[in-house]
Amino acid sequence: MPHAMTMHAATLTPPQALRLAIALSMGAAVSLGITRFSYALLLPPMRADLGWSYTLAGAMNTANAAGYLLGALMTPALMRRFGPVRLLVGGALWASLFMAASGFFTSASALLVQRLLAGLASAWVFVAGGLLAARLGTLQPSRAGFLLGLYYGGTGFGITLSALLVPPVLQAASGEAHGWAWAWWALALASFAGTAVLGYAAHAMPGGAHASAAAASTQAPAVQPAGVRRFGWALSGYALFGAGYIGYMTFVIALLHEQGASPVRITIFYALLGVACVASSRLWAGLLDRFHGGQPQALLNALLGLATLLPVLSAAWPVTLVSGLLFGAVFLSVVASTTALVRHNLPAEQWATGISAFTIIFALGQIVGPTVTGWISDGPGGLARGLVASALALWIGAALASRQRPLLPT
Repeated sequence: MPHAMTMHAATLTPPQALRLAIALSMGAAVSLGITRFSYALLLPPMRADLGWSYTLAGAMNTANAAGYLLGALMTPALMRRFGPVRLLVGGALWASLFMAASGFFTSASALLVQRLLAGLASAWVFVAGGLLAARLGTLQPSRAGFLLGLYYGGTGFGITLSALLVPPVLQAASGEAHGWAWAWWALALASFAGTAVLGYAAHAMPGGAHASAAAASTQAPAVQPAGVRRFGWALSGYALFGAGYIGYMTFVIALLHEQGASPVRITIFYALLGVACVASSRLWAGLLDRFHGGQPQALLNALLGLATLLPVLSAAWPVTLVSGLLFGAVFLSVVASTTALVRHNLPAEQWATGISAFTIIFALGQIVGPTVTGWISDGPGGLARGLVASALALWIGAALASRQRPLLPT
């Protein structure tokens, strides 16, 4: 492999591109797989130790989603100032530090701030890494979708790693005061390791990628709000997806604890959910290419609602496994479905505007979802009723998305 800083697009071989895409996928692993979704594994011991209500437990992920929204809004200006490479590595470093800091506090207000700051930094990582992954795809056009899918699939790597790491650390620290803190520190070490891999990936990008990506981030496309408003049904469905899916990802482990699932089974459940997430990029590609309206989002939301309801209907182990596998195989593809909708229906110069609108509405749904699900779970029916509410949100979102028609003739 040529020296990282002198490698040009012409010399980038398929194996080199594959290695770079896998390395860049650590951005998604750190920013979402670990920073956001590992919290589900820590919620039960932290709630038991600190006496939280489910509303407060859900508010922790609300704070993380609010930080993510703020970070996403800040990213264009930070990209212009620092470029995507520095923002990617710097954001991952800050996210790792904020994860580590969460192990030093027991105050709810301090932990809320840590979750918000971790979400802020994770947005910088996810957006900058996605930009570099897209740039990598342009250098290998025939494999662009596969390489970009590998980047998003990194979320599954982070989920699986968290599932394999957190339970044994919690067990080892069970005799310690606030033993869950050791899990935060272990996750922070994993994030630091991912940051080191990102440092390699950032500096190994082919010559010109840094400048090109940075230049792309500074180009402000003409905003066409009328075109974006015509996505009203899909945007409404996507907001409910954000509120519904995050309820499951926040509380499903707590539900399994209540149902008496063993630590080994919980590890297997969450690890397989992550593996299914990695595999999902190939599973739904044909659906996203074929339909130019809201049909893909509607179908995927409906399947997620089913996956969310299954562990409520039955605590049987096979049913639990099906729920996790189905959820993991679907939820990231809903995100991909909105990108496909924009690409199918808007001219290229409006893609950034369209994707930004979906990103913001999704973030708003994620902010509302965990706290509302937690509030419902504090009432009669407990967590089961909270997850029923999440499933209903997903099904209503499916019904709304199904009304979205293509903007352009197919």
